[in-house]
Amino acid sequence: MTIRNRLTLVLSLTFGVVFTLAAILVYAVFYRMSERIIFSELQKTSALSAMVYLEEDELSTREHGRVRREFAETMGNTDVKIYDVNNRLRYGNGQLDGQLTPDALDQIRDNHRLNLKVGDYYYYGIFYSDNQGDFVVVVSTSNDFFASQSNQLLLIMVIALALGLLIILLLSFWLSRRAYLPVAQVIQRVNALDADTLNQSLPLPDTRDELYELLRTFNGLMQRLSETFVIQKNFINYVSHEFKTPLAAISGNLEVFAQKDRTPEEYRSVANTLLGHVAYIEQLLNNLMLLAGLRKSSQDKSAYRVDELLWPVLDRIYDRWPIARQLINLKFDIPQSEALLIYGNRGQLEIALFNLIENAVKYAQDKPVDISLAKSPSGRIVLTVLDRGKGIPADELPSVHQPFYRGSNVGETKGSGIGLSLAVLICKQLGVSFSIQSEEGHGTRVDLTWP
Repeated sequence: MTIRNRLTLVLSLTFGVVFTLAAILVYAVFYRMSERIIFSELQKTSALSAMVYLEEDELSTREHGRVRREFAETMGNTDVKIYDVNNRLRYGNGQLDGQLTPDALDQIRDNHRLNLKVGDYYYYGIFYSDNQGDFVVVVSTSNDFFASQSNQLLLIMVIALALGLLIILLLSFWLSRRAYLPVAQVIQRVNALDADTLNQSLPLPDTRDELYELLRTFNGLMQRLSETFVIQKNFINYVSHEFKTPLAAISGNLEVFAQKDRTPEEYRSVANTLLGHVAYIEQLLNNLMLLAGLRKSSQDKSAYRVDELLWPVLDRIYDRWPIARQLINLKFDIPQSEALLIYGNRGQLEIALFNLIENAVKYAQDKPVDISLAKSPSGRIVLTVLDRGKGIPADELPSVHQPFYRGSNVGETKGSGIGLSLAVLICKQLGVSFSIQSEEGHGTRVDLTWP
């Protein structure tokens, strides 16, 4: 059952139950109040009957005539019976009633009054003392009029319930359809999405309701899924493309080496070369898996000094890029060594710094690269990597954070497009602020700010 039909059914059932309970309550109140009115009228009639039949000798003709007229107006279909102490019918306009047993008459004498309903008749009796003796006055009336009124009320309630259910059914169907319309539109748009359009956000409604929050959350989920699909798709393409070079080098070295016997020194030289290629492949794969979210970055944290973080990174840079020894200039502007102490993940930051400094050296075009440590006006440690090389075009600068993106002006410089995006990811995970400024033809500046 759809939500729309379920909502219609629930509203209709709710109205039916509430109306039925209200109708039962109204009918019960009506029934009880009507019986009270009937007994009240019977009580009045019983008093008038006693005065008409028993007080004629004690009242003046004028007063007795007034009472008789009032009695005649209230009689209607009422029967009057007056019994003496021996339970004999002395006065009245009715016949002996089998329901008025001696026990019932004695109960009236004991309680001085009694009302009861037997079958289709209502009875009211009073004990009346007179100069002629003690009497029991009993008046009764049928419930024909009351039953007719009750039946009419029941009929009205049944008709009102049927009409109400019909109206509620139609109204709830219309309201549920109208309320469900935005959901149906969302379903239609979601069904139109595919792997290439996951980054397209669904339009948010103007109302700040639950549907707005649902769509906002859904758009965030789709954005994350889109980023994951792109990263994993590029990850496969990049691995198949980038691993060709080191694998080809390994294969070539082994083919050449196998053509003739070699000396132990040549074995060691080839083994070291192959180990270097294997280490590069391992490092490249680890970085790719970290970037693609297939491997969690290490959360091991320890205390370290930012300046000491640079030395192993620079050693690796110098080994890979010997020219970097002449290009890199270091400047430390923090005299207090304790101010350089940071608590965090040293190993991951070394990877980020290596990628940043390697990028600066690769695209420096043999111009100086400045690496400096200083304190910001707010007292935070800032590490700056500044080169004066090709720079990045202004319209491409927002895209450099994306994995596997390479600028249009890189030329023949080899690269994977992963270094900068990996550095950004690591800094984000470790809470280090990352900012980049660049101007094409004038170089690039990257600032890392520790909290």
